[in-house]
Amino acid sequence: MTKSPKFEPVQPVRAYQRIVEQVEDALARGDLAPGQRLPSERELVAQFEVSRSTVREALRVLESNGVVRSRPGDPNGPEILPFSSSALRKQVARLARVDELTLSELIGFRMIMDGAAIQVASRLRTPEELDDLEATLVAMRDAIDVDFAAFSEADLAFHELIARISRNSLIQTCNEVVRGVVLGLIADKVAHAANSRALMLESLHHHAEVVDAIRTGNGHAAARIARQNMFDYYAGYVPDSEQETLRALIED
Repeated sequence: MTKSPKFEPVQPVRAYQRIVEQVEDALARGDLAPGQRLPSERELVAQFEVSRSTVREALRVLESNGVVRSRPGDPNGPEILPFSSSALRKQVARLARVDELTLSELIGFRMIMDGAAIQVASRLRTPEELDDLEATLVAMRDAIDVDFAAFSEADLAFHELIARISRNSLIQTCNEVVRGVVLGLIADKVAHAANSRALMLESLHHHAEVVDAIRTGNGHAAARIARQNMFDYYAGYVPDSEQETLRALIED
């Protein structure tokens, strides 16, 4: 006798979600582009055959996601916005808050992406960019005597420069977004840790080692040092059971 298939419960989808999906699909296909306008609210009600409140809820979600900008009383309809890293950061942060992404996964992603960016930067960097990296180390060193926030800002400048040197805008965006979410989750813990200064000094030492390896063109060593630094800095904030997965990313 043939075994009957097992079905999953059906999840109801609200009408406004379908509107959101259609607008986002149109963007993905290229039917809509930044700067274009959606039809007016009245036209959207007619096209989707839904209530005005449903259209307004869909537009509220699209605006929250950074897809459109609506102005009250604007007769031209909502404007399609260009891509924004802040919108992506909001979505990643939302995934982290609802436990779809763990802190361990976010840190692991940073280890992979940052290591890759550094490996590429070691080949592409110019003498001027190497000088800029040295300058960020000085800023990090000076910031240690200020506070964690100042050190974090200098550290951000270092990683943003590495991403720019990699000549890859997607690496720049992903690193910026994920780093921001990770710090948002643990910044307060790091800032008030008893060994906060020791952590900053150790991080500065590792960053200097990375720059030395980039200077000699040893991208493999630079990437490994960067991943080790990230592991040492963040691993204490994830469960012991997940640290082994992060440790496996140090060596490739």
